[in-house]
Amino acid sequence: MTAGTTLTNGTTAEHELAALQREHGRPLFALLLRLCDGDRQRAEDLVQETLVRAWQHPEALRADDFASVRPWLMTVGRRLAIDARRARQARPAEVGDAVLENSRVIADHAERAAAALDVREAVKTLTPEHREVLVLVYFQGASVAEAAEALGIPAGTVKSRAYYALRALRRVLPGYAADLR
Repeated sequence: MTAGTTLTNGTTAEHELAALQREHGRPLFALLLRLCDGDRQRAEDLVQETLVRAWQHPEALRADDFASVRPWLMTVGRRLAIDARRARQARPAEVGDAVLENSRVIADHAERAAAALDVREAVKTLTPEHREVLVLVYFQGASVAEAAEALGIPAGTVKSRAYYALRALRRVLPGYAADLR
């Protein structure tokens, strides 16, 4: 199809558009395929959009400035590909369901605060001896030897009390059992 060909309404326009696609479709598709990084479906969509633009602007196809409409089609297709790429980069990447199912769940501030209150109440149910050991070893970060020295008891007693204190907490806080191991 050359610049002298006119597109008109009705079946003549459809035949001329089909001829335009036959004559320039393959080179246009090849260009758009390169611009779409090998994505055939996106390139095919852009070829269709380019031909729709040709149908919408028959005056551009009748211009006497060039002997062929191919440069106009290539320019329109290239600009559409650039616009499509920019639109994809402007919006965040899509995330599938599989990615969401495998992602790690992070507790928010409210959940951490509620858990801290639960643990605080559970620690109050312990005997004073068990509570002292837990506070020193787990909350203040003292070693077994440091806790034994501070409490004036043997290191083995500190370990024993810590073990039984955690065991008692597991019974009081069943939802937190995995965190208390």
